[in-house]
Amino acid sequence: MNSSLGLHVAAHNYSYVFEFEKNWDEPWFLEYLKERWTDSFIYAAVYVVIIFSVQHFMKSRREYDLRQVLAVWSGILALFSISGSLRTLPELVSSINNYSFQYSVCVPSYILQGVPRVWVFLFTISKVYELGDTIFIVLRKKPLVFLHWYHHVTVLIYSWYTYTDHTAAGRWFIGMNYVVHSVMYTYYALKAMQIHVPKQINLVITGMQLSQMVMGCVINLMVYIYKQRGDFCQQTYTNLAFSTLMYFSYFVLFARFFHKTYIVPKSRKSKQH
Repeated sequence: MNSSLGLHVAAHNYSYVFEFEKNWDEPWFLEYLKERWTDSFIYAAVYVVIIFSVQHFMKSRREYDLRQVLAVWSGILALFSISGSLRTLPELVSSINNYSFQYSVCVPSYILQGVPRVWVFLFTISKVYELGDTIFIVLRKKPLVFLHWYHHVTVLIYSWYTYTDHTAAGRWFIGMNYVVHSVMYTYYALKAMQIHVPKQINLVITGMQLSQMVMGCVINLMVYIYKQRGDFCQQTYTNLAFSTLMYFSYFVLFARFFHKTYIVPKSRKSKQH
């Protein structure tokens, strides 16, 4: 791919476009985040203070049930993530089929025009809404692992920061996140409604999360290679460094979680037998 392809903007032809998707004013949000993306640090700091304060407050108190509220909360996020997957994945597939993998990680056409623009905006602001997940954990007195709150904080900050650059690889990052969350929040909603879900689904979700982190690292590596050989690829080296550090740290933490949750118990059982 040569540098001229960076000027090409290809939009997937959706069979139906909603009014709010047609009328979305993307330049307004871009300017807003350019001025205010650092507010994400404030939201993250307030979030950390609140969750650990509530956790301390709950130490001497009985846990709350909250299953009905959690079912609604998770159900909303499940429907949102499914909708986001259906509206962003076709453009991702189209960019690969009509152009190339390199185009899909280097040209930010997904955010410049067409349906995905509004779903990128919704994805970005949803990272504030998702912080509420942790409140259910601390109020129900469930274990609050480092991976959980670290993931929420870093995704929020990185998403807001990345939007200001119109980072092309965000096409993949956002699509993958929508898909994983579609399964994950559906599972949480069903569990909260006390609907039986096979335990293997938990394993599948963690496997999907691990795969997402591996793919994130691969994409960052390929972007680096493209940029090093002089090809157009819209992602700054600073953003690339943060993204690589973030995805690699997620991979390590999710791999550790996977090992402790699924590998260690199996080895213990086999030793007992």
